[in-house]
Amino acid sequence: MARYTGPKTKISRIFGEPITGNGKWLTKNSNPPGMHGANRKRKTLGEYALQLREKQKAKYTYGLLEKQFRKTFDEAARRKGVTGENLIKLLEARLDNTVFRMGIAPSRQAARQLVSHKHITVNGDVLNIPSYSCKAGDVIGLKNKTAANGNITGNIRGKNPKFNWLEWNETDSKGTFITYPERESVPENIKEQLIVELYSK
Repeated sequence: MARYTGPKTKISRIFGEPITGNGKWLTKNSNPPGMHGANRKRKTLGEYALQLREKQKAKYTYGLLEKQFRKTFDEAARRKGVTGENLIKLLEARLDNTVFRMGIAPSRQAARQLVSHKHITVNGDVLNIPSYSCKAGDVIGLKNKTAANGNITGNIRGKNPKFNWLEWNETDSKGTFITYPERESVPENIKEQLIVELYSK
């Protein structure tokens, strides 16, 4: 299973945002990586560089490598509607992201690990594919044995009420993927139109 395994804090410093889930070093050292830090003369980014940067930000945010991200974009382009919005909807519908949004895991990386290690069920069946695309009505929950594990349930923080495309029942340790989210409901700071322009060249 391909995934990024490099330094996460460095990625956050490149973009100046806690896109890998941990932004505690941004206030202490918010300069981009490099030996000259803030003193380095940086050129104004051109059109292509801005588009590429936005694509990289989206990839690192959702934990995808290039091949998988491109496949997701191609699927978004095939669907009816605005391609950029479709892309965000498909990324948000990934199982690992849904587990994270429901508050079952503290980060997308932790959610991916829960899915890969067979702790998550979809419609009652154990599913260990983080890239699984959730559909309206899918019920996501913890396996019975996992629900009794205090180390895992202790990390459950509950769903943010802003994520109105999801439901979470704390008593049953289960949630429902209601529908694809609208773009304005997704808090990620991603300019998806730049990604569309990049892939359209």
